[in-house]
Amino acid sequence: MQYTVFDTPFVRTFLRWISLAYLRIFGWSCEGSLPDFPKYVVIAAPHTSNWDFPITMFMAFALRTKVYWMGKASLFKRPFGPVMRWLGGIPVDRSKSNNVVEQTIAVFNEHENLVIVVPPEGTRNKVSYWKTGFYHIAHGANVPIVLGYIDFQRKAGGIGPVVIPSGDIETDMYTICSFYAGVIGKYPEKSSLAAIAPERYRKTA
Repeated sequence: MQYTVFDTPFVRTFLRWISLAYLRIFGWSCEGSLPDFPKYVVIAAPHTSNWDFPITMFMAFALRTKVYWMGKASLFKRPFGPVMRWLGGIPVDRSKSNNVVEQTIAVFNEHENLVIVVPPEGTRNKVSYWKTGFYHIAHGANVPIVLGYIDFQRKAGGIGPVVIPSGDIETDMYTICSFYAGVIGKYPEKSSLAAIAPERYRKTA
């Protein structure tokens, strides 16, 4: 796994101070606490704006958690590629969705401690349904799903409930969707319904 900012104690502490100051100055509050699990998938929703990424990182820095995230391969081209990797980015080829799920499960199985953040919409634009890759990764790796959120209406974000994947995705998604029903993104008109497609139309990532 690549080296990230969180591996350097001084930088980690400095970024936490900067993040807390930013959140306080702009009226944001960081809610919840980290679950007591060594490995888990964090849902990052709703995803409607480029601002979601920096605020998510500020929240992660403030909570002192070391996170990784998956991004489209084009984000990792020069000159910003090394910075993206340093921030915990993992480049993925979105045209190979099933392979992404399998590779991510393998990464979880290879590490004793790992937190990966996944935006289930997969895009800032409005979509009809969430992609289910986050669920299949968590279930396949036997790790919990943590409901992370950024609510622009309340200017609050952080850590919500924990869902242990049972394998019954419809039942588990009912619990997940109920939590996000009142969470508002920066651009509400781009917000996607927290729901998954009927099984015959479903894609995993």
